[in-house]
Amino acid sequence: MSFTTRAIAGLKVAFGPSPPGGPPRAVGPDVLRAVAILLVMLQHLPKAAAAEWLILIKPYGWLGVDVFFVLSGYLIGGQLMRPVSRGETPDLQRFWASRAFRILPAYLVLLALYFALPAFVTDGKGIQPLWRFLTFTMNLDLDYTRAGNFSSAWSLCVEEWFYLTLPVLVLGLRLPIFRTGALRKAGPWPSIALAGAILLGGMALRYTLWRDLSLLPEPPNGAFQKLIYYPTWCRLDGLLMGVLLAAARTFRPALWTRLCPPWLAASAAVAIWIAAVVLIGDNGLILSLTGATVVYPLYALGCALMLSALLDLEPWLARHRPRGLAGLAALAYSLYLVHKPIYHFLHGWLGDAVLHGWTGLLVYVLPAFAAATVLHVLVERPFLRLRDQVMARPVVADEPVKLAA
Repeated sequence: MSFTTRAIAGLKVAFGPSPPGGPPRAVGPDVLRAVAILLVMLQHLPKAAAAEWLILIKPYGWLGVDVFFVLSGYLIGGQLMRPVSRGETPDLQRFWASRAFRILPAYLVLLALYFALPAFVTDGKGIQPLWRFLTFTMNLDLDYTRAGNFSSAWSLCVEEWFYLTLPVLVLGLRLPIFRTGALRKAGPWPSIALAGAILLGGMALRYTLWRDLSLLPEPPNGAFQKLIYYPTWCRLDGLLMGVLLAAARTFRPALWTRLCPPWLAASAAVAIWIAAVVLIGDNGLILSLTGATVVYPLYALGCALMLSALLDLEPWLARHRPRGLAGLAALAYSLYLVHKPIYHFLHGWLGDAVLHGWTGLLVYVLPAFAAATVLHVLVERPFLRLRDQVMARPVVADEPVKLAA
């Protein structure tokens, strides 16, 4: 077969219709994924277009990112732990290649647009150096008031470093030193101790940072985000809760089912969410001392419990699959990347005089969905199909049916 023939065949696979007969998407995680992206889009929506009751939800839109963290922690944790539960060693090369195909293509396209067309995608007064984006460190020491362009990439930085470090920690479960002697007899307690240290360490760090910030006579604008909201070491709670859920469902499924049935998990999740919202108040993402200390792990725990309930209810949810849910969830990553520059472009072009109320909402949201669809169809989906071709077999990151990470 000639190179031209192979290239044409590859393009047909990449851009053609999805092959029939594939496993359906899991409804429960897609529900959370859809809610998460809608919350994030609402967070960045100009107030003039946040019609009626949406203005009441807008201060809590930033919580959508934490939903994504919990989902990633669960999906990636499960993908790495399931081989360990079978006595196998995770294929880290395959895992990292899979993540690169999933995350990098669409991200690099947006990054190229930001640096090639700064007049079109201006959503701040400046932008971090290119190397900070390429090394996924742009969220460290990030002052959005001076370098706010593509500031939404901060959460990708947190996730990318999670993808790099968690496999190494999980691989430790397969090393001889962890499978013999006293550590083997200790069972899961070393892992539980590590999780506790990460959780309590993050809480103590945020408490200290907030206390020190409050001692300043006039804290600069954006200081909370720079010191507490953006940095990787302050935002591990959601990922941790997702990983712990994956560990419980992978290594102790019967015990978890007995201790946390779906009705209990869902009820507890709602109660925890209410408590988190009360602690947040109406100040948006700038939290009080108590809020900065406990809201992130508290809200993440609620998300993990709700995810667990939805996973257990999957057979029922699959029979009542909402229309359009799978499509919205599939677009979530592209929407996350493109909605903010689209919003800022439209706001700068048309202003608040036109873009207000429900009409403004549609004028903002519909172009964002259109741009996300283009990015998904032309970049994201082709590279996912290329991933499956290059890696010879589909990459499974799901329980028990296909879940888009």
